[in-house]
Amino acid sequence: MFEFTGKLKTISIILMVIGVISVGVSFFMGGGDHHEGGEHTEQAAHGEHATEGHGEAAHGEHHEAPAHHADAGHHGEAMPDTDDYTYHKTASRAIPENNHFHASPTHHDAEHIHHQIENKPWANLLTNNFFFLSIALGALFFMAVQYAAQAGWTVVLLRVMEAMTSFLWIPMVIMLIIIGAGVMHMGGNHIWHWMAEGIMDPASDNYDSIIAGKEGYLNGPFFIIRTLIYFIGWVGGAMLIRKMSMKMENNPSEAGAIWKKTRNLSAGFLVFFAVTSSTSAWDWIMSIDTHWFSTLFGWYIFAGMFVTALTVLTLIVIYLKSKGYLPEVNKSHIQDMGKFMFAFSIFWTYLWFSQYMLIWYSNIPEEVTYYMARFGEYKGIFFTMVAFNLLFPILILMSRDSKRNFGFLLTAGIFMIIGHWLDVYILIHPGSVGGQWSIGLVNFGTFLGFAGLFIYVVFSALTKAPLMPKNHPMYVESEHHHI
Repeated sequence: MFEFTGKLKTISIILMVIGVISVGVSFFMGGGDHHEGGEHTEQAAHGEHATEGHGEAAHGEHHEAPAHHADAGHHGEAMPDTDDYTYHKTASRAIPENNHFHASPTHHDAEHIHHQIENKPWANLLTNNFFFLSIALGALFFMAVQYAAQAGWTVVLLRVMEAMTSFLWIPMVIMLIIIGAGVMHMGGNHIWHWMAEGIMDPASDNYDSIIAGKEGYLNGPFFIIRTLIYFIGWVGGAMLIRKMSMKMENNPSEAGAIWKKTRNLSAGFLVFFAVTSSTSAWDWIMSIDTHWFSTLFGWYIFAGMFVTALTVLTLIVIYLKSKGYLPEVNKSHIQDMGKFMFAFSIFWTYLWFSQYMLIWYSNIPEEVTYYMARFGEYKGIFFTMVAFNLLFPILILMSRDSKRNFGFLLTAGIFMIIGHWLDVYILIHPGSVGGQWSIGLVNFGTFLGFAGLFIYVVFSALTKAPLMPKNHPMYVESEHHHI
């Protein structure tokens, strides 16, 4: 049995305290130090944009800037009277009669930046919550795949996967809080701009015709209902698979029959996961940039989710082996986990490039605005993220020997975790905080808080069952796994 040592428990609690303080400070300060990350608070106070191109990044690209505004570097100029626009004609800002900012662009800029600043603590919380949710959910998917595919080599890793999935209910609660605050307009949460009052009401000055066209899907009650369905299915699936695993542990004579039930359950869950992993990505992440959409987005989010979960699983296994646990896990298991890390890093890169290349090549205005924001103010961390998620796995994990080396796996894993955290950051922040972004102590502290909570929950779960499911029908096969 695994022992959750007092030292590790203390470290996890300290990290949680740091996280609570960081989140508290971010909300207390209303977005923190606005000079970090290139923001210009003084300009914000005068209702001016700090840098060019904020419009398409903020609030779901609701305020896409016309070409002559971009050239001027601010939004203080008057809108043209002619219908012969040189900018995106389907964007709400390009249609004066549907543009509630047309009459008072200066007021728009001041309110716009104020909302971006108010969004900073919420965006920080959503980034870290979604990142750690992805780790737990990716582990659940991988575990379900093992049962459905009747895979034998991963049996010695199943308890670690089960422990990782036990974390799912925590980001569920936090996500519901974030969504509830957005729907009820509490705490300055303007992350999802389609939730703004009057945005879908033709009689309102706040009306946006494009967002209103999506009202059947993007509305508060249905948004909350979908979120509840996601979490009930995911948490329920994790609990049922864990329950079956414990039955298998306690009833050796019925292990074969229980394993078959678990296999069928896992196959059914994978169908549910295939749908909800995409729709949840559309809801929580893609709808931040409400005017923009990508048919590859669900796959892209899944790839990042899965490779991050595989990386964390590998790091936990390495830690346990360093403490003398999991002697049944041999070099072949470690190499296979390294293969998965490497392979799905390439898969993530393929999807990232496919989405980017198709949008760049077609050069359609309503699509390219998504990358204009990320190639502008976020260029540095954008390319850092790509380098960490592509170059380091290739350079470090290419060879067979490196996949069997704990040091190489640990190094690659750290860079990949940072890289995919940056990926989630860039998915959320351009559309919610725009030019008011920052990466500082608050962000780092929040990440540490979630990491501490994850460690506490996962390692507590590891103490509640033997690390080896020896009654599993394929345990012997896994124990003698060799490649």
